[in-house]
Amino acid sequence: MDFLSPDTAKTLTALWAQVTIFFNSMLLPSRLWQFAIIVGCFVLAHLGRIWLSPKVDDWARGRDLSTRRKRWVILFRKRLRGIFFIIFAWSSVLVLDAVKGFYSWRFLVVLAATLVTAWLVVGLFARLIRNSFLRRIVSWGAWVWVTLYYLGFWDDTARVLDSIAIELGGFRLSALAILKALVLTTALLSIARIITGQTTARLRHNEDISPSMTELAIKTMQVLLYGAAVFIGVKAVGFDLTGLAFLSGAIGLGLGFGLQKVVSNLVSGVIILLDKSIKPGDVISLGETFGWIASLGARYVSVVTRDGKEYLIPNEDLITGQVVNWSHSNEFVRVDLEFGTSYHDDPHLVRKIAIEAALSADRVLSNRPAVCHITGFGDSSVDYILRFWITDPVEGLTNVRGAVYLALWDSFKKNGISIPFPQRELRMLDGSTLVVQNSPQKSQGEN
Repeated sequence: MDFLSPDTAKTLTALWAQVTIFFNSMLLPSRLWQFAIIVGCFVLAHLGRIWLSPKVDDWARGRDLSTRRKRWVILFRKRLRGIFFIIFAWSSVLVLDAVKGFYSWRFLVVLAATLVTAWLVVGLFARLIRNSFLRRIVSWGAWVWVTLYYLGFWDDTARVLDSIAIELGGFRLSALAILKALVLTTALLSIARIITGQTTARLRHNEDISPSMTELAIKTMQVLLYGAAVFIGVKAVGFDLTGLAFLSGAIGLGLGFGLQKVVSNLVSGVIILLDKSIKPGDVISLGETFGWIASLGARYVSVVTRDGKEYLIPNEDLITGQVVNWSHSNEFVRVDLEFGTSYHDDPHLVRKIAIEAALSADRVLSNRPAVCHITGFGDSSVDYILRFWITDPVEGLTNVRGAVYLALWDSFKKNGISIPFPQRELRMLDGSTLVVQNSPQKSQGEN
């Protein structure tokens, strides 16, 4: 490592001398007046923020704004002091330019106005980065770079950072290259995220494309754009990836053995999207899990049940296991109900009333036949099965079964049809004696 080599020490000495000269020049009388102008602009900006902030809050409360617009209003409110400072500082520069003899007094005012303007622009563009930790790092890094650049210290700082490096054979990795790679890669990833977000919204609102093809197109686009962003960001700063080919191959071989399940789930996800066996909105049953598919991920499928639980089912389980897709080829679902009536009731009448009761319930299709058949003669009842059709399994099956059972109860009660319960008949054989034994509590009370 070339840390604090003679060239690095020489560069640091020159940088420190430049910083000393810059701060000594700040003690000149004309510079002190410029400091006073800058302080005055800051005070006016602070007062302007105090005056305008409540008005912005009242304006936002009086309007029905979307979440995205509310965030921009909050961002604007937080940047009010900086916006007012930029306005007052550049106005002061224009005044100094117009007044004869004061043109030389504008250097620090221009520098302060330029720095605050650059800081504000960096803060606005940093909002494109969704991750708060990464956004904070990029923001502070960009603010430091902007400050060093406009103060004239960046060239010497860059030479110092470039001299701090690790060399392995023909491979050289400097601190400056790492910083450039991080900044450029983050910027490219943010641009890729914006493109994928806009394209995803358009694809999902396009009714001409099936949901499975939509998800496949989205996943393919994300892999290509994010992969290209990382590759371009690394190559643009001069990293030679060919030198890392052997190392990456060894790492890939090791990860291949350790991440077999992950790779299997990724491949299974691609297969699901290609064969269109499962798509968002489908109602499926997998073991004890019954619900509709909320989203298709690269590793798992999100299934939401009627009770609000969200199951993350690995893609491999959907490929290798038995899955019931209630809405795969069409939305029609047949529901079966079993019930029994008394032997004294006319089975022809029971079947007719049961079909009418089923068709009277909500969500039961009237344009598809409902049937009722006798399935057997039980110990206490004649057993029937009632079959009818619905077209919205996503709304649940238990509730529609309950509605039909309730309609059967009302219809049977109205027509005098009884639903029997198990009964037992006790016969006394000749010569048997029935003995009734009182409980201990009752016997004690009688005493």
